[in-house]
Amino acid sequence: MAVFHFSFFSNSLHRTTDVTAIIPAEPPMFPGMTPVDPNKPFRSLYLLHGYSGSHADWLRGSRIEQLAQMHRIAVFCPSGENSFYIDDKARDALYEQFISRELVDFTRRVFPLSKERKDTTIGGLSMGGYGAIRNGFKNNDVFGNIIALSSALITDGISKMPDEPGPGPEGNTPPAMMSPSYFIHTFGKPSQIIGSDVDPKALAKKLVDTGAERPNLYMACGSEDFLIESNRDLHKYLVDIGYEHLYTEGSGTHSWEYWDTHIEKALKWLDELYKK
Repeated sequence: MAVFHFSFFSNSLHRTTDVTAIIPAEPPMFPGMTPVDPNKPFRSLYLLHGYSGSHADWLRGSRIEQLAQMHRIAVFCPSGENSFYIDDKARDALYEQFISRELVDFTRRVFPLSKERKDTTIGGLSMGGYGAIRNGFKNNDVFGNIIALSSALITDGISKMPDEPGPGPEGNTPPAMMSPSYFIHTFGKPSQIIGSDVDPKALAKKLVDTGAERPNLYMACGSEDFLIESNRDLHKYLVDIGYEHLYTEGSGTHSWEYWDTHIEKALKWLDELYKK
């Protein structure tokens, strides 16, 4: 197993950015484990952090290093700041382009990765769960699979806000730590969100209506998580439009205990897909 912290200049972000990479460099050697071809390219997982997090979060908070070795998958954890992994054209910080194109291309040049769509997964927690779903749906030619844990599916709530900064809506209210001005800067005018390319439901419907290849989707959220209702809502919507996916919920909060458990389950799910 090799863990790298590397920096490179991103043309999408117009600055140097940091990435943690976890590469299962050595084949498993324990008794009873299935031998692997050391020359075979790795599957890849681009794993996104949550709001106020960093590229080091997954390494610090979960067993992702051990799990990457166990499941023979290369994991890349980029720095997403508080971008929701959306292009911020006002700042020339194009996070969708960085995550979905530039980082994938860069890591494929540097590491022995498969270039197959079916071997390329985007995943994340909370803000990163939203980023995985939104960018996975939108860049379905790149990503064959999506892992979304406790996803911050807050666009429906934001769409009820006024177009000028003011108090948030009642009900499915975005987290109080974020200001209305932040939401408007990040997602655009609330009145224009529904049906746009920051709306996961609209992106999913487009995939279904056009008959495009749909990324396999694993969604999980804890039943005590403050984001549970929005996750249930997207799950129901996907069922209604005929987008097959795996959705699971159970006891759990917005915590590393929950995410560590479900990233392991999600990697087992990926292994089963890989066998098909």
